[in-house]
Amino acid sequence: MTPGIDTRQASAAHLDLLVPLFDAYRQFYRQASDQDGARRFLRARLERHESVIFLAFRQAAAIGFTQLYPAFSSGAMARIYILNDLFVAPEARGLGAASALLRAAADFGRAEGAVRLTLSTELTNTGAQALYENTGWKRDSVFCTYQLTL
Repeated sequence: MTPGIDTRQASAAHLDLLVPLFDAYRQFYRQASDQDGARRFLRARLERHESVIFLAFRQAAAIGFTQLYPAFSSGAMARIYILNDLFVAPEARGLGAASALLRAAADFGRAEGAVRLTLSTELTNTGAQALYENTGWKRDSVFCTYQLTL
């Protein structure tokens, strides 16, 4: 538990709280603001059960979120989750919301029987890297990640 921070799983009823955070997250990664698109995207993920989203609250204010996508590991023959998004509003950083969201994601994964969570972040995002390492995440030293833009 992080004092003063409450986390809960989001539903479509939380879209008004989630959309501004998701839009700010996208802008952090140099995407144009698009709150209507964010709302459509998030509504679809939630309604189709294609992702699991946790919100962090301080008092009644939503201050951060994380989004998990379900996947599988062929090697482990088991469920995994990709922690694709983690964001805390700049004015709320340093309060423990990111750690609380990481804990909520890990607790959820364990409860679902997943064998691991995985994430990636920009090489320049050293603040996030320090947070992940301080909360028990291990940097992969075996595999390289490649992408093919389609």
